Amino acid sequence: MSVIRAEPFDFPLRRGGIGLIVIDMQRDFIEPGGFGAALGNDVAPLQAIIPAVRALLDGVRAAGLPVIHTRECHRPDLSDCPPAKRARGGATPTIGDRGPMGRILIAGEPGAEIVPELAPLPGETVIDKPGKGAFHATPLAEVLTGMGLRQLLFAGVTTEVCVQTTMREANDRGYECLLAEDATESYFPAFRQATFEMIRAQGAIVGWTAPVAAILAGIGGDHG
Repeated sequence: MSVIRAEPFDFPLRRGGIGLIVIDMQRDFIEPGGFGAALGNDVAPLQAIIPAVRALLDGVRAAGLPVIHTRECHRPDLSDCPPAKRARGGATPTIGDRGPMGRILIAGEPGAEIVPELAPLPGETVIDKPGKGAFHATPLAEVLTGMGLRQLLFAGVTTEVCVQTTMREANDRGYECLLAEDATESYFPAFRQATFEMIRAQGAIVGWTAPVAAILAGIGGDHG
């Protein structure tokens, strides 16, 4: 059996049953003028992982493995956005308000789109999710079953919120999960590191972590 060099120990690669989920690499979270920046966050660290995410995407595609993208966004009438989520923290602006990239985190608005450098290819699955986790109120479970996947690679933002939530949901459903360390980021560096430690504690209780280069070497998608 092939392996990917990972922490806390090598990830056992089951070929034919692994795919990549790229979480919420959206303009509203990553670009200046988006929702993340409007909340007072420095988006530069999130922008900095775009090349690593792109390298991972390129390698996974070259290896013939499936790719799934997610976007956190809501219906224009906000019927799928609980009031507590919209009002949390008294943030201004908030979900549904108009910003420089259109209405914030609303499906179809420019800010809710994936950054151009990481745009999905024709035929790749895109999951719009109203929550932090990608399984909540989405068809992701059925999509993964239809693809025959039992192992999942993860990249995207933010590490401690939507990425970790989805990994935990996947772990509860029996998936083996591996997070690409340099293809995920947080507005808070300490939260990112703490997430790595929580995920791989107690013998990979939630999953594994590894750098992109190790993942590409393991799947045979490292084409330089």
